[in-house]
Amino acid sequence: MLDSILLKAPVYLLVFVRCFALIMTLPMFSMRAASRIAKVAIAGYMAFFIFGSIDTSAYAPYIGPEGSSSMIYFLLLVGEGLIGIIMGFFISIIFAAFSAAGQFLAFQMGLSAASSYDALSQVENPLMGQFFNLVAMLVFMQTHWFQRLFLGGLVTSFSSLNALSIATSNEKLARFMISGLTGLFSDALVIALPVMGTLFLITVCTGLLTKAAPQMNLLSEGFPIMILVAFTIIALAMPSIIDFFVRSFNNGFSDLEKLFATISGGV
Repeated sequence: MLDSILLKAPVYLLVFVRCFALIMTLPMFSMRAASRIAKVAIAGYMAFFIFGSIDTSAYAPYIGPEGSSSMIYFLLLVGEGLIGIIMGFFISIIFAAFSAAGQFLAFQMGLSAASSYDALSQVENPLMGQFFNLVAMLVFMQTHWFQRLFLGGLVTSFSSLNALSIATSNEKLARFMISGLTGLFSDALVIALPVMGTLFLITVCTGLLTKAAPQMNLLSEGFPIMILVAFTIIALAMPSIIDFFVRSFNNGFSDLEKLFATISGGV
């Protein structure tokens, strides 16, 4: 196996670049706390195991004896890196939907000011957004979607998509990413809408009671009530939320596989 890698070092580097770009854009591996040496090592091992099970004949006409120093080979490297970034960015969009749902809830609960640096999303995120992000990561790992991404999705991408097809399918890729961003907000609203609707009714009732009896000062008591009700609804709805997480990952991977099939089939 090592001899074949040495003989086909330019092709192995193409595989490595796609794996490394995917790792650098995934939510868990893109953290600054993760060692760069570990990321390079993981990408190298992934490329080592994938290299023997993929068909790289599409690159043969473009990699000659001096292919490693040609401009065409450099463009192939850029294309492979772009494919890895697209895959990792799409997975990040799925996780961003859960984080956005937590931000919607935090704003309605009055916890929008309670924000800190989120290591997973690498942005300032309210506590509820971090909570949903951690739950999504646990579901992602527990339901073996992590293995499906590397063992299934990445290998499938090599068999159906290469850097040469990126130049002829840029419109399809743009539409795919725009639809993913649209689904981000729709999924976030689906997750947060039950709690947001309940808290909105509590706010309306509190405002009416305050107008009817100003001496009660219910607005100051409304924040603890909304926080308690919100956490109660989240605890009761957590099985349904986790089921929605699983279906979101399933639909996301299905859409990604359909994109690969569409680009490779040219339809």
